[in-house]
Amino acid sequence: EYDLDNILSRLIYGRILFPSSKLSCYEQSQELIEEPKFELHQVYRALTTLSENSDMIQAELYKRSKKLVKRNTGVLFYDCTNYFFEMEHENGLKQYGPSKEHRPNPIVQMGLFMDKSGIPLAFCINPGNQNEQLSLKPLEQQIMRDFELSKFIVCTDAGLSSDANRKFNNYGERSFITTQSIKKLKADLKDWCLDPKGWELEGSKKKYDISELEDTPENRKKIFYKQKLIEGYDEERDITFDQTIIVTYSLKYKEYQQTVRNRQIERAKKLIEKPSSADKRSQNDAKRFIKKTPFTNDGEIASRAMYELDETAIAEESRYDGFYAVCTNLDDDPADIAKINHDRWEIEESFRIMKSEFEARPVYLQRDDRIEAHFLTCFIALMIYRILEKKLGNKYTCEEIIKTLREMDMRKVGEHGYIPSYTRTQVTDSLHENAGFRTDYELITPKSMAGIIRRTKGL
Repeated sequence: EYDLDNILSRLIYGRILFPSSKLSCYEQSQELIEEPKFELHQVYRALTTLSENSDMIQAELYKRSKKLVKRNTGVLFYDCTNYFFEMEHENGLKQYGPSKEHRPNPIVQMGLFMDKSGIPLAFCINPGNQNEQLSLKPLEQQIMRDFELSKFIVCTDAGLSSDANRKFNNYGERSFITTQSIKKLKADLKDWCLDPKGWELEGSKKKYDISELEDTPENRKKIFYKQKLIEGYDEERDITFDQTIIVTYSLKYKEYQQTVRNRQIERAKKLIEKPSSADKRSQNDAKRFIKKTPFTNDGEIASRAMYELDETAIAEESRYDGFYAVCTNLDDDPADIAKINHDRWEIEESFRIMKSEFEARPVYLQRDDRIEAHFLTCFIALMIYRILEKKLGNKYTCEEIIKTLREMDMRKVGEHGYIPSYTRTQVTDSLHENAGFRTDYELITPKSMAGIIRRTKGL
């Protein structure tokens, strides 16, 4: 009864060119040279169909994308984020949970797998109150089943590195690399991590004492490391479960952490002047450096609590400056493992693109199936953008590419055809070269434009 391809393509174009509601997307699609061939009510009906076939669509996208760009699935990065709704009542997927943006609204949770090429692989949508750690295993099983992948390394941050997830990827040809919080280690391992002696440097057999390092430009470029095997056992599978903890130390990273903390201490000092706002705190909030004393020096209950800087907390946190740790079941070189873990920044950038450039939130849809379809279109738009980014040789920023695409308007001149109403730039030249056609001629006849549109169908 309706052309699903016509609807889906307009939803994707709209998400990249003019991100907005489904109603606004439908209205703005009327301004495209290729006008939509559907009604608004059919858009919402199509969302249900897209949701029902989401797993199949993701698998097909992966298979088709391999014909366009090289996919490196030897390393898979996984992370979670959440998106808020402009409403107050929980329902279905929309649940109250820890918001990444600290908003008092119901949220949904998105889990995203990305390959080492920086291209999205698969995603899932879960209730906003679900533990993030529970989302990894089902989506990974979907990838193994539908994408026919079995040999890969899963790289996650500390928040997703539960013992169960590590053991799940300690089987077959799967491996894991995960960030490890030094603060949460047992006392003996924590002391070993922070011990200034016994550090190594890539390409050197010498042992270093990092407490003797001079803060010089040369030493700032160096990353010292040490590693230790932690033996274990997986009773459920009846196999060994050995992990290697790799700790790195960098003077440059130490300075960065000190700079961040000093700014937080300055904010804490200002908050002390406003006691009413100094109580609520989170793990990385400046308020964690504020100490509340409800008693006087004589031990009596004070009529008004005292707020001051918690010097003990500041000193304790400074012990970890410059240190960074990961755990893995790989036997690879520590420097190679550190490089793989460093590439996790690209998945964070993907989340930023969806939230900023593609304006994936706030979400206004009510039904769960339509919510899932909304994020499917966001996922496809992200994949298409990432592939385009690769095709352009990674020469331009996201802002440059998206801004250029949004400004590439054409003006219709009666029955004569179309003329470009945008400025030719290096980015437009690269886009035309990649596409294999041009739209920056002085006049494009209706026949030529029809030919260009036909060619886009085969890209």
